[in-house]
Parts: sequence; C-alpha cells; structure tokens
Amino acid sequence: MGGQYGTEDSRAVHPSVEGGLMRAVVRDRYGDADVLRQERINRPAVRDDEVLVRVHAAGLDRGTWHMMTGRPYLMRLFTGLRRPRNPVAGLDLAGTVAAVGAAVTRFRVGEEVFGFGSGSFAEYTTAREDKLALKPPGLSFEEAAVVPVSAVTALQGLRDAGRVRAGQKVLITGASGGVGSYAVQLAKAFGADVTGVCSTSKLDLVRSLGADHTIDYSRDDFADGSRHYDLILDFAGNPSLSLLRKALSATGTAVVGGGEHGGRLTGMGRQMRGMALSPFISQRLTMVAAKQRAADLELLTELIGAGKVRPCLERTFPLDQARDAMRHLEAGKARGKLAITVRRPQ
Repeated sequence: MGGQYGTEDSRAVHPSVEGGLMRAVVRDRYGDADVLRQERINRPAVRDDEVLVRVHAAGLDRGTWHMMTGRPYLMRLFTGLRRPRNPVAGLDLAGTVAAVGAAVTRFRVGEEVFGFGSGSFAEYTTAREDKLALKPPGLSFEEAAVVPVSAVTALQGLRDAGRVRAGQKVLITGASGGVGSYAVQLAKAFGADVTGVCSTSKLDLVRSLGADHTIDYSRDDFADGSRHYDLILDFAGNPSLSLLRKALSATGTAVVGGGEHGGRLTGMGRQMRGMALSPFISQRLTMVAAKQRAADLELLTELIGAGKVRPCLERTFPLDQARDAMRHLEAGKARGKLAITVRRPQ
C-alpha cells in the first residue's frame, strides 16, 4: 500500500517537507459514506521507490467505493480484515512532486504528475514511481485526476482482455459511467464501430463521446437479435451471461467487469461462471483485472494529446465534501467522472 499514515503523535515527518500535518479524508471502519470524515494527520513518509505527491485533485471511482464498504469481502484479505489498513481514502491523483525516494530516477521535485496513489483524498500522498506519469499538459489537475483508474481499466479491458481490432462491432454497457465513458472513446480510437448502452438522460453524452449508435436500456433490449457484436465490454454489472451471449456473434468476446452485483463474497460471480463456461463454447467469456502501469498512463497521455480521448468530468467537490461526492456516485447520477479538489486556491 505504499507509505504509511498515522495520527499526529504516532510518527515522524519526512525530513524533505516542512511541517508535519495535512488534511485528509479518513475512515476507521468499513461502511457507507458516513464513515468518511476529514481530519488532520501526519504526512506519509517516503520509501526508496516512492514519490511524495502534493495532491491538487483526486478522482472518485468504484474502486474507492469498494474499499470504503469493504465489499466484496474477499478484498479484505488485502485491505484489512476488520478495518482498513490504510485509513486514507482515494486511489486516483494529480499533483506536483514534493519529494522523491532515494531510488527514484524518473521524477524531480516540482514536476506535475498523475497516476495511482496510496490514499489520495489528502493534501499529500505517496505513490510508487512505476505508477505515475507526467500529467497531460492540456488537462487541469481535476481532469487529469479522473483518468487513471477508469481509463486504464477501459484500455486494458478493450486491448488486453478484449483484443479489440479495427472494424469490429463493439458494445459498451454502462457507456456513460466512469469506465464506459473512456471505453467508448478508446474503442473509436482503435477503429471499432461502437454502440453505447445507457439511460435516456445520458444518450446525448454518449453520442458526444463518439458512439456510432446508442441504446436506451429503459426502452430497448441490446440482445433482441437485431444486431450482434464482436466484442462486448460490460461494466454495468447487471446483464446475465445468457443475455450477453445472445448479443454476441458466434465467435465474439464478452469482457465482464464490475463487482457491485457479483455477490458479497467475491464480487466476481458472473466473471467466474463465464470463465468456467468459456472453454466449452465458441464464444469467449473473460474478465479484466486492471494493472496499475505507468506505460498505460503514458499511452493515454498520447491519446489525450492527439484529441482522441478526453476526460468526461461532470462535477468537482471540495475535500470536506467527500461524503457528498460518494453519495452522488452511489446514486448513479454521475455523467462520466467526479473529482475531489484537494489543494486550496492560492
């Protein structure tokens, strides 16, 4: 989990940074948004292979929600059985380098970076050198902060798990969500014919992201037989495997993601059933376990610079309103991504 955090009296401050305390959104137990609270805690110390980042903005994603609730329960083997090992919430970040560990060679103090941190709902956090990249120059800190988790998941889902190719017919469920909004753009960048599934109120957003076709799930059934797809990227978390298979071509691939409806124990009920079935059918059913890699952040930076991908940032919340941001995410109201603004205006 990178650098460790403590209370005001429990640890020393990293000597490279003046002053010892910072604002952070923490929780000492698993639960809903009410477990989040803002406190002043000590800044994290930096290990040899880590970077200390002064956080300007943090992204909000379903991964942060899972770590807040402690569900699925299998996740607690890695995050803490009874309570979170790292009390500070947040994964995505964008900010400036405040200090570097002795073994770090890729970054210097003062550079603007984005990537995966170890508790980003805080004024400072640590991140491994190989999980950061230079911030795309055309983006604000808030825009950059909502890229890492969702865009990398979409990229690896399409490219690595889905093996997307130009000319394929690709269906994206949850196309207006965090992962989905990037998946639509990335599939277009890969040369696919893209259909996005979303609610009525978000059809305009999905079209603006470049979808060739849209389906309103409240009115139409994407598996009605009128169209079959070479690749389905499903991060909506609801369609059954049989429904996905009906919408696939005879040799198509479905990449199943999302853990909100996959059971409280593993969160991967559909994924596991799909992968067990896949060897016995002509269709391919698989999943994506996203890896945090600087190389993918750098590829996304190139695509952003080329105008092929843009963060779809709906709204920002100040750090002391992290609870409200989480509730907005839980309610399914977000059109794209949400960000937490951490650094106060100068």
